[in-house]
Amino acid sequence: TLKQRLREMAFLTKGLKITLKDTREGLEQEKTFHYEGGIKEYVQYLNKNQNVLYPEIIYCEGQKGDVYVEVAMQHNDAYNENCYSFVNNITTPEGGTHYTGFKNALTKTFNDYARNNKMLKDSEPNLSGEDIREGLTAIISVKISDPQFEGQTKQKLGNSEARGAVDNKVSEKLTIYLEQNPDVAKSI
Repeated sequence: TLKQRLREMAFLTKGLKITLKDTREGLEQEKTFHYEGGIKEYVQYLNKNQNVLYPEIIYCEGQKGDVYVEVAMQHNDAYNENCYSFVNNITTPEGGTHYTGFKNALTKTFNDYARNNKMLKDSEPNLSGEDIREGLTAIISVKISDPQFEGQTKQKLGNSEARGAVDNKVSEKLTIYLEQNPDVAKSI
């Protein structure tokens, strides 16, 4: 449990170095967690046994107002979606406004790209969010000074500004990425 949480903390805070040392007699061991690439390395770690659709990790980072946004993602050939969201390095298993902003940006950006590049005809319906997220591994991490969680267990973020910030930064960075990498866009 400690090893898993310390690894997660090191991934979520790029450059942070954490050393776990067990000094119990006969069980001595030491493990250091240090990831200069942060959440990009986290996605790579999660996809290590998958057949990825493209080699690079798509990375979006920026600040809007009081919200610092960091998102890393990569598709693989599996059918399931593996998206993990965090607020101030705390997992939000039920997602929340930041995850909703991510899903909106992803769906809107891919549909806009597909229409603008004639991958979808005018008569065809938009791609669904589920289709775009199929095989997606993503980490959505926001840092916010006054997080408002829904419910006692704090498993879902409720700050409305987080939705707009994530939507804005992911749309902006992903649009640029897709325009510069049309082969990746086509494979997705």
